[in-house]
Amino acid sequence: MNEKQNKITKMLATKLEAGTLTVDEFRRGIDALIPHAKEKLQDILYLQSNNTSLQGEVIGMTMIEDGELSEGPPNPKDWPYKTVLEAVCAGWRIISFPNMALLAVSESDPHGLGFEFILERIKDR
Repeated sequence: MNEKQNKITKMLATKLEAGTLTVDEFRRGIDALIPHAKEKLQDILYLQSNNTSLQGEVIGMTMIEDGELSEGPPNPKDWPYKTVLEAVCAGWRIISFPNMALLAVSESDPHGLGFEFILERIKDR
């Protein structure tokens, strides 16, 4: 908990122990403690790489940013990130690494469904 949350919790506990906590104060205290979902926005970034390395070349991308779906610029040279590591350094968090179970093991199809990284960025609206 941060300092503000500690202060609110202490105030609620003190009033509860004293028997003076009202339902309205309790509700306001809970509202102040719990971040509201409407205050945050989740962006999602799907990056297809040529291997499982964070430094592997990005060969495909899809982004959901500010609620809008985008495949990015048509020219890969204009994509915002050339590697997964570049996206991480720009503030994206990896929430899913490539699923190795989806990879083919035959010589004729060495990459199966590819190497997809899923990243997220949480930001204020």
